[in-house]
Amino acid sequence: MIRLFLWLVFLTGIVYPLIVTVLTQLFVPEQANGSFIVSKGVKIGSSLIAQKFDKEIYFWPRPSAVDFNPLPSGGSNLGPTSYELKKKVEERKKRMGDNAPLELIYASASGLDPHLSREAIDFQIDRVAKARGLDRNDILKILEKLDGPLINVLQLNLILDEKR
Repeated sequence: MIRLFLWLVFLTGIVYPLIVTVLTQLFVPEQANGSFIVSKGVKIGSSLIAQKFDKEIYFWPRPSAVDFNPLPSGGSNLGPTSYELKKKVEERKKRMGDNAPLELIYASASGLDPHLSREAIDFQIDRVAKARGLDRNDILKILEKLDGPLINVLQLNLILDEKR
């Protein structure tokens, strides 16, 4: 019985993780190492985890119940009858406006969703353009390059910073 236990510990605790590590490093090294975004030789974030942006010159990501901290990733667990949730939603609506897309009002389940829909990006274009002294069309040209159903907020903000 002890030999079987030790064999399983060796197999599942050493051999299997080693095989998975080697295979991922060979075939998908960028993803295996965290999908980091590098700017000017410095790792500034991951394309898989939202970053906190709250200045007017940036596109804002979805709200985060964990304040963009990846360690305790998760939602708020506040239900639809929660006074606290209602208060947070009202604060977000006040900041974003009553007609803001819901993804800019409600946090994602993980609290770390790095992408926004094109609708949520379009909603913020005028604010960002005005804060940066850009024309709306300048930002639309950048968005053409990132065309897709979802836009990574960190990557978009980095492109805008490089245009300065």
